[in-house]
Amino acid sequence: MTGATVERRLKAILAADVAGYSRLVAADEDGALSRVSALLRDVLRPKVEAHEGRIFKTNGDGFLAEFPGAIGALQCAVDVQRAIAERNAGSPIEQRLILRVGIHVAEVVVEDGDIFGDGVNIAARLEALAEPGGIYVSGRVQEDTFGRATIEFDDLGARKLKNIPRSVRVFRVRLEGAEANGPPALPLPDKPSIAVLPFENRSGDPEQEYFADAITEDIVTALARWRWFFVIGRNSSFAFKGKSVDATTVGRQLGVRYVLEGSVRKAGARVRITARLLEADTASPIWADSFDREMSDIFALQDEITAQVVAAIEPAMQQSEAVSAARKNLGDLDALDCFQRGMWHLNKVSEEGCQVAIDFFRQAIELDPDLALGHIGLARALYGRAVYGWSPRARDDLRASADAAQAAIRLDPRDAYAHFAASGAALYLGQHQEALLEARKTVALNPNLGFAHFRLGQVLVYAGRSAEAIEPIERSLRNSPYDPQLGAMLFLLAAAHYHTGHYEEAERAAENAFARHDARGAAVLAASLARLGRIEEARNAFPSHLQPTIALLRGQMTTYARPADREDLLDGLRLAGIDVGSLEGIS
Repeated sequence: MTGATVERRLKAILAADVAGYSRLVAADEDGALSRVSALLRDVLRPKVEAHEGRIFKTNGDGFLAEFPGAIGALQCAVDVQRAIAERNAGSPIEQRLILRVGIHVAEVVVEDGDIFGDGVNIAARLEALAEPGGIYVSGRVQEDTFGRATIEFDDLGARKLKNIPRSVRVFRVRLEGAEANGPPALPLPDKPSIAVLPFENRSGDPEQEYFADAITEDIVTALARWRWFFVIGRNSSFAFKGKSVDATTVGRQLGVRYVLEGSVRKAGARVRITARLLEADTASPIWADSFDREMSDIFALQDEITAQVVAAIEPAMQQSEAVSAARKNLGDLDALDCFQRGMWHLNKVSEEGCQVAIDFFRQAIELDPDLALGHIGLARALYGRAVYGWSPRARDDLRASADAAQAAIRLDPRDAYAHFAASGAALYLGQHQEALLEARKTVALNPNLGFAHFRLGQVLVYAGRSAEAIEPIERSLRNSPYDPQLGAMLFLLAAAHYHTGHYEEAERAAENAFARHDARGAAVLAASLARLGRIEEARNAFPSHLQPTIALLRGQMTTYARPADREDLLDGLRLAGIDVGSLEGIS
């Protein structure tokens, strides 16, 4: 505190934010910003001022207000929630703004108009705990207002709030009667949490019910392989079978952040399966897709649909969590927030993003040394920095990456991503047998992880077994068709085809890799065209300004177990009339 005027006062602090704001912005940024601004102008400020309060801070989708006492803050919160409910009644669902509110009374520090202290922090934690449309208050607020306002409370007991050293007694305000809110919402786990509702049989054939249930059960089982997910068990999810419930209700009753719902429709020998991933707070869709297939082999069909649905859900949830973490103040981040924020930067696949990611992963480890995800993220970022030519000490980074991966494995030997990271570090250190062993462990632990098959194919290419590499690389592309590292996957597919003599297939994959900004694709494209006798095209495919870029990618160009395979690529470039001296000199 450095301001000239600092004082301590007893205040009631009201914290509120818009539930599901990141989803609203993703769908319509300008519209969401405009609606939040109008809500602040037309509802929040007038209601706060009417109860002798003052808004002292706004932050995009949220605001903080101070009041002289608990009664004013509580009555303001109730009036605001009722006014918003009336305002939403005539609006389309996708345009509705729903607030969560938390209130606490404590002595706070006032400095030049701003307010700090536990009173603010606890109010913010209560707001985060509240369900959309709800109001959560501390025991102090309930005591101060008991008998002085015609408002009833549900006692939710003592709760441990994030970054608050002591437990806080939490009460939920009953709005519009005792049963208006339904049962108290379960607290959300620290991990991203999901419930898979039973897929609906829309075939008109009761005998297809078993197939819809089997798809649901397979997805629940497959999602449970992701160690960073909290997945509601099959029996709890199936309690909603045959019931008409919305995602928000499911989220409240099961204590999850995401809900997956779907349907199965069979017509003749074909079946259509649809699936939607929703954010429970607002029932806003995050991802949706449909799959049309022949029912020739029902068990193979179950496996295929499960793999594709689960592989699509994981990055969608990871992106959603990263966006949520990115909106938090740096001082509020816990270890898992740091990991998620680091992954958001790592997935930019840029030098700056990689360095920022490393900083966040190290912060995650400092906050919680036992969180395997922090070590996994650090391992991936360190070998990424080395491989992409962004490291001044690539070998040191690779060794540090291997150490971080082994630390993750010690903490959680069942995490597929830990073995994925260990395989990558070993590969670029030239330890091909260890890399292959770890890659196979990755696939065994989570066969629906697209990266697992990507890594296995990558190791096989550089271990001199390119013919075996094609199938796992193609599977990784099927499982993760919109991955941020799609260019790298296509480059590897091109290399695998090239080394097996499939030059036309290599040409197609290399062109696609280069189109997705992986410059290495240009090298394989030139070599493939030269092998096909199209020398002039080959020379133009790998222009001179790209060649220094390829030369910097030391890990990719020198990790072949067999020198003959590396020479195979260089010979193709020589045939194209390209000077490969700088490439040959890399060590």
